[in-house]
Amino acid sequence: MARYGQAFKERAVARLLPPESAPIQQVSQELGVSVATLERWRADALTTPIRERVWTAAARLQAVIATAAMDETQRSAWCREHGVYPAELQQWKDNATAALSEAPEERATAQQSREAKKRIKELERDLRRKEKALAETTALLVLSKKFRGDLAAGRGRMIALEDRQRTVQWLEAACREGARFKLACEVAGMDARTVQRWKAGDGLKRGDGRPQAIRPTPAHALSAEERQRILEVANEPRFAELPPARIVPMLADEGTYIASESSFSRVLRAHGQARHRGRAKAPQRSRPPSTHVATAPRQLWCWDLTFLASRVLGQWFYLYLILDVYSRKIVGFEVHETDSADHAVDLLRRTALSEGVHTLKRKPVLHGDNGATMKATTVLAMLHWLGIKPSYSRPRVSDDNAFVEALFRTAKYRPQFPTAGFADLEAARTWASQFVTWYNHEHRHSGIRYVSPAERHAGHDQRILARRHALYAQARETHPRRWTRHTRNWTPVATVTLNPERESVVNSVLEQERETAAAA
Repeated sequence: MARYGQAFKERAVARLLPPESAPIQQVSQELGVSVATLERWRADALTTPIRERVWTAAARLQAVIATAAMDETQRSAWCREHGVYPAELQQWKDNATAALSEAPEERATAQQSREAKKRIKELERDLRRKEKALAETTALLVLSKKFRGDLAAGRGRMIALEDRQRTVQWLEAACREGARFKLACEVAGMDARTVQRWKAGDGLKRGDGRPQAIRPTPAHALSAEERQRILEVANEPRFAELPPARIVPMLADEGTYIASESSFSRVLRAHGQARHRGRAKAPQRSRPPSTHVATAPRQLWCWDLTFLASRVLGQWFYLYLILDVYSRKIVGFEVHETDSADHAVDLLRRTALSEGVHTLKRKPVLHGDNGATMKATTVLAMLHWLGIKPSYSRPRVSDDNAFVEALFRTAKYRPQFPTAGFADLEAARTWASQFVTWYNHEHRHSGIRYVSPAERHAGHDQRILARRHALYAQARETHPRRWTRHTRNWTPVATVTLNPERESVVNSVLEQERETAAAA
């Protein structure tokens, strides 16, 4: 449907009205506008004040001719009747006299007149097109300012009835101003078919029916007995301190499958037993680590020290700890009363001996922060003598040593950690020894598919995860409708990265590993 500018409409109507009074069929053929449209424009113009009409050149000449034989009184009456000032009429007469007084050679020929009319039509078409584009741009700009992210994003979003009605009103207003419906919907972040569906049905009267919809219980939903068993198992004394993320793998190791981890969480939440516990804040998402890549134990270590408060105000003990990033096993630790580089050197020597670093062709990388103890000269000399490559966190980056920092958080927020402080050094060392034993042999680590660090360090994780996968496959065969896709991922974690910057870094390390294995 074509749209015309206001100036074009006024020029067309002026030709239809006196004094020119051109035939409507002739104007329709010349302008390419239907007769019905011209009649509507003329009817609208007759209802407007006469001073708003536009006088074309032909109409002005006709007015000069019609008033030429009139006296002053008659001419004044004519001007009042047609909404023209006498000064305007005199100006039209002077312009016509000046044009007729030109020399014949200065006047346009018939060929020039035809070319000028053709050029005028082209310019008018171009003007109409630009006026249409300008009107659409203006309407879309105004529409974009109305939508400031108020509507929810994404497919299947639920939009309230009030927001629907307001959105349709804004879209209709933009279309009246010259915007195309599809472009207006794109600016509003809506699909045109969605708005059309609202208008065709009751979408603008009743709103979204999903909140009031009656949904039948799925045939594969957990039964009341199964939900009760989940509660009973989760509240057993041995699972009293554990979340569903660790209960489910431990049951799988025992050859028992009751429900998935999400089902455990959903049932506990429904019964009000999913409250956050402990002094730690609720977990938050953090960016994944990498820079160094580990594909086996004894390739990448990270270490740090942390303060252990004593019962004497201002007195601290220092826990030195080395963690294998691939297996998450604590391979070395010590607790001392002072912070000294000599303690760090002794820990490095004992850890390297216990892990058999001297027998490895590829020595491990030891990553730490930029603390004075970690960068002391004696520490660097020991690392050089052991063949271990040192690595340090980037300046002003606080989470480059995230693995060991997460380990310290786990240690200090366990229920067994004495919040009042340690009585003496022996008490701190006893607690540290018990924690390391629990962490290495009993703790199911979420970063390595919920196996213990000692099992992964020894290479037993693949066998354990294979058993879990077989158990889940059997459970899926028993209740196939409870799985819409695949079962839980029990694939062993092949690579562990420390502070990944680019995926190409990981790919290059894996390629080097394959080349080394092929050469061997």
